[in-house]
Amino acid sequence: MPTEKTLMTRDEALKQLSHIARERAFGRHVGSDRLIRAGLDALMAQVESPSLARLAGLLRSEEPEAPALFDQVLEELELLFIPPADPRAARWAMAHWIAGQIADGTLDPATGTHLIWADIAWDLGYPEELQSLVSCHFNLDGWEESWGVSVEELNREAVEAAKQFLIKRPAAEAGS
Repeated sequence: MPTEKTLMTRDEALKQLSHIARERAFGRHVGSDRLIRAGLDALMAQVESPSLARLAGLLRSEEPEAPALFDQVLEELELLFIPPADPRAARWAMAHWIAGQIADGTLDPATGTHLIWADIAWDLGYPEELQSLVSCHFNLDGWEESWGVSVEELNREAVEAAKQFLIKRPAAEAGS
């Protein structure tokens, strides 16, 4: 028996729009179908924006219009995110964003630490500030049952490493 999906709150819908805005700003691909769905979620959560209904109502044949409409909605809601122009500063901003998601539980620690290792640390020359998160990636990626430590414990270590990174944020930014 199918269950009805609970509707998002207005705050959850705005958070989802903001999250997608950052994904796109940091160069991640977000499909038009996801942009439209986020628009529909926001509309159903009573978010008001002149372009939101148009975004939410796009048909499959109109999907190419979704990115521009999504950006328009972000502007109208004052959620548009523009990363720093300097590539190093943008990488640090992305590292903080990903670490924040690991720390608050919205991003799986294995996925988040992999993104920090693959998309950020190398570009920054493997700075000391990211070392614990990179180590967590390798531990999670190479984990074997024979190690005598659970994946759950490694995940907790990654969450703690993300929290510590965020606490030390000014030191990391000074190194950028």
